[in-house]
Amino acid sequence: MRFDVEAILCDNDGTLVDSQPAVDRAWQRWSERVGLEWSFVSTRIHGRRASESIAELTPDRDLSTEDAWLEQVELEELTDVAAIPGAHELLNALEGLRWAVATSASVRLAVARLEAAGLPVPEVLIGADLVERGKPDPQPYLLAAGHLGADPGRCLVLEDSTTGVRAGVAAGCAVIGVRTGDDHDTLVAAGATTTVADLRELTVMPGRSGLGVSVRR
Repeated sequence: MRFDVEAILCDNDGTLVDSQPAVDRAWQRWSERVGLEWSFVSTRIHGRRASESIAELTPDRDLSTEDAWLEQVELEELTDVAAIPGAHELLNALEGLRWAVATSASVRLAVARLEAAGLPVPEVLIGADLVERGKPDPQPYLLAAGHLGADPGRCLVLEDSTTGVRAGVAAGCAVIGVRTGDDHDTLVAAGATTTVADLRELTVMPGRSGLGVSVRR
């Protein structure tokens, strides 16, 4: 399977960087802070902006205070953040081509995790603090495509969550699901064209109209 596109738009956590243990530790600390069971919190945070999860979970607490507290803890939890297999090769192949990151984390946190994983920081990085509406709304991906000067309908999104897949589809992009988060059937049901186990199954090369992405098994 091959996609001929103008640009690639990547989610970050779970797609380019493996930050799940760090994310879990930070949210567990927050759960203890606000008196909620981690088993309850853990099912309500994947693929979403932290502020949206916090507002839903603790509507009686000050959102800005809790969001700032959690982000500071997440910035402290970087010791075991690592690149998803194939991420280095993928981003090296994209050097000089059009690509961006659109993430549910803040710009500052996304940059910190990319750097902790030894991955390059793109010129275009759309974080939760740059959009009015987070995933599954298409705004993050539409904004990323716009900054790249690319037609969203000619962009390929890489995503590991159903929330992110729905955002990419709503933006008019083709989407490849990465099974580091949700499974194949769940990602396809959300609208992914196909899925890969990790980024090692993708090959990127310059194309006549931008770049070509091939999925290999």
